[in-house]
Amino acid sequence: MTGVESPVYEPGHGLLKGRTAVITAAAGAGIGGATARRFLEEGARVLISDAHARRLKEYGAELAGEFGPERVAALPCDVTDDAQVQALFEAALREHGRLDVVVNNAGLGGTSALVDMTDEQWTRVLDVTLNGTFRCTRAALRLMRDARDSGGVIVNNASVVGWRAQAGQAHYAAAKAGVMALTRCAALEAAEYGVRVNAVAPSLAMHPHLVKVTSAELLEELTAREAFGRYAEPWEVANVIVFLASGYSSYMTGEVVAVSSQHA
Repeated sequence: MTGVESPVYEPGHGLLKGRTAVITAAAGAGIGGATARRFLEEGARVLISDAHARRLKEYGAELAGEFGPERVAALPCDVTDDAQVQALFEAALREHGRLDVVVNNAGLGGTSALVDMTDEQWTRVLDVTLNGTFRCTRAALRLMRDARDSGGVIVNNASVVGWRAQAGQAHYAAAKAGVMALTRCAALEAAEYGVRVNAVAPSLAMHPHLVKVTSAELLEELTAREAFGRYAEPWEVANVIVFLASGYSSYMTGEVVAVSSQHA
């Protein structure tokens, strides 16, 4: 990692004390896992989910060991399966008694030229990234609508690629642009019952596992586009998600916040 200055990891300030959150795709070292940790540091109770059951179990045990088993629950969930999505949100109520925050982090990428892209490649990326966000948002809004007094918050994970063209990313860009549009429309509908819906749009957030499978040449090219000359740490994106989930963003809904230092 390069750059003039390394970011400082800020301590928690109790911004989510007493809140209960569901976070998808939260079993690893990426944005979802970092968000779960930051939420716990800010005082929340979390139900983390992921399609990878083994990694989810391991990370859930790690977090429970640090923050207490009463504050951490884990349930595998494939967001392309609506029955599993329904079970996830039912578990949130069962484990923690209420639902305050949902972070829709599940997404799937890939690189393929449009002329070579198969229907299966296109459909798979959209089903996880866009349709999965839709399914989880729908389930969450039904519970939050019925609660009425929850003051619920939904934060979706989009991407700057939803705004900026990138070769080989037509399916991913279309899915993330769809997440942005879904966020805005859901926010208008949810305002009636006091629920806020926003999104983050990271540019380049990396973690050690992702760095290992990214060529040095590509990583150099990508970081060169960033003003700080480095990629974001996943917890830097998680910090913005914390802000959007907290009372500090009480007047924001339907917004897509870029987490980026990209200047072009």
